[in-house]
Amino acid sequence: MMSSPDALRGLEPLPPAISSMWRLCKLGYRHEPRLMIAALALSQLAALPDALLALWLMLLGKGILEHRPGMVEGAAIGLAVSTAATWFLRTVSTRVQRRFRDKVTIALESHVAQLQASVATIAHQERPEYLDRLLMLRNQVFVLDHMYVSVFSTLGWILRLGVTMALLASIHPALLLLLVFAVPTVLTATWRPEIERSAQERGAQSSRLARHLFTVATTASPGKEVRIHGIGERLIRERRAAWERWYGPLAAARRGSAMWHALAWAVFGLAYVGAVVFVSSGARASASAVLLVLAAGARLSAYIAATVGEIGFLRGFWMDGSRRLAWLEDYAASVAAAGDLPVPAVLRHGIQLKHVSFAYPGTARLVLDDVSVLLPAGAVVAIVGENGAGKTSLVKLLAKMYEPSSGSILIDDTPLARVPAGEWREKLAGAFQDFFRFEFRAGHTVGLGDVARLDEEPAVVTAVARAGASDVVARLESGLDTQLGPTWPAGVDLSFGQWQKLALARGFMRDEPLLLILDEPTAALDAETEHSLFERYALAARHSDANGSGRVTVLVSHRFSTVRMADLILVLDGARLVEVGTHDELVERNGQYAELYRIQAAAYR
Repeated sequence: MMSSPDALRGLEPLPPAISSMWRLCKLGYRHEPRLMIAALALSQLAALPDALLALWLMLLGKGILEHRPGMVEGAAIGLAVSTAATWFLRTVSTRVQRRFRDKVTIALESHVAQLQASVATIAHQERPEYLDRLLMLRNQVFVLDHMYVSVFSTLGWILRLGVTMALLASIHPALLLLLVFAVPTVLTATWRPEIERSAQERGAQSSRLARHLFTVATTASPGKEVRIHGIGERLIRERRAAWERWYGPLAAARRGSAMWHALAWAVFGLAYVGAVVFVSSGARASASAVLLVLAAGARLSAYIAATVGEIGFLRGFWMDGSRRLAWLEDYAASVAAAGDLPVPAVLRHGIQLKHVSFAYPGTARLVLDDVSVLLPAGAVVAIVGENGAGKTSLVKLLAKMYEPSSGSILIDDTPLARVPAGEWREKLAGAFQDFFRFEFRAGHTVGLGDVARLDEEPAVVTAVARAGASDVVARLESGLDTQLGPTWPAGVDLSFGQWQKLALARGFMRDEPLLLILDEPTAALDAETEHSLFERYALAARHSDANGSGRVTVLVSHRFSTVRMADLILVLDGARLVEVGTHDELVERNGQYAELYRIQAAAYR
């Protein structure tokens, strides 16, 4: 017996900040190593002449006061060169960093999308606490590339600080104490974003609700019902209330942290004034030394402010985003870690469920309870039952969208839990009632069912014929080259039934799947069309068994005229498997299936 990690595991803490940033830096280096090194080097080179400006100012003042024309000229040249070099290197550095950032942006966004798509289960897309975390990551990933620039910039400001402190220490070692008085500003800068980010995460559910209500109120799909039912004003009020539940605590956290941050800067300001007084009177320094302290001290304040600001950004937005990205990487890896056995090339015996129970992650109610059954190779298996009986949940387990809470599923003798999800799904085909409308060219909308043959028109035409969708394609002005979706140039809209036929064709792209899932994919079609369609697929499934490939076809339907042709019928009720058999056997048994069949048959008389 095995337990689902998704069912038992809570929301893991985010990985440590520094290690997460290091992983993100390695990700950027892996994709753009040369640009990353160039951007880092140039950012540090641009910092150096800027940090030396205070030195040139001191020498310039000293040369003037001591009437040394050579020193004045040298200092003036140094000041001019430093200013020009700072501008030139900063311009070049900015352009190189922008090029690096543009290139790595695509890599980052693709990485996050691939991680979410490659996770074996879909629990992370349905658990509220995971959704809240993923929402914040999606909000951050589009600017996560700025973290690299922020790291480069932070290192540059630290270099400026180091040079400036060396100059101040040359006047008097006690001036190094300015760094001690700067520590509170650094601490509050790193603490503030964490406080604000925690407040944001606590309110993430309200933020998601506010966005959802805004989408409902402003998009076309729900527009008809919003207007007919007159719920626009209510949506606006509830959206405002949800937004305030999110923003109120966040604003309070920002006010409190801002107060402490301002106090820290007041401490540093007093220390700076004290340093100037100390050098000019207590230390009896020369006029040029006082000038250096004034120039370097003023720049020190700017450098600390810039460093603190960059650290705040790193600690808050970008470091937080990198931690969420590292969490998603770890989560994807942990879910995939158990896949160490190959997918069987063919099915000899079938798919067997042994004492399978399942509760959705984060809940305790079993939607499947102790289900044991063999789905024979080459058979058409129909699953029936009232709404909420567990039909779709069983289909999701077979497709490895979830792992059972207990029990096991065997593919012949291979545990499905130990099969890599990606490899298993390459052997699946299917269509679902809640299909998605891919607004591409019609040929690609269908061809996505087998990406390797996306542009093979004969394969697409065959899939269209299998789904009985040839009439849909025939009505399109440019056939398979027609752009679907009215929001695109020259795009056309389809009826729900036409979209459903194309979705069905997409599910029929693969020629020899081991498991074909048809989860009420023809709800918009008439009973006669559905029956004819499944009759053809039943023949194809039995033909595959005769050829030794042993496909299992799983059909979920409420129409008993279609269900009755299945080789095996599973009847679910209240999360339990209550009956198993052929149509004739179940009717003769006069149990729940027979009662449901009679009720539906009477409705057609």
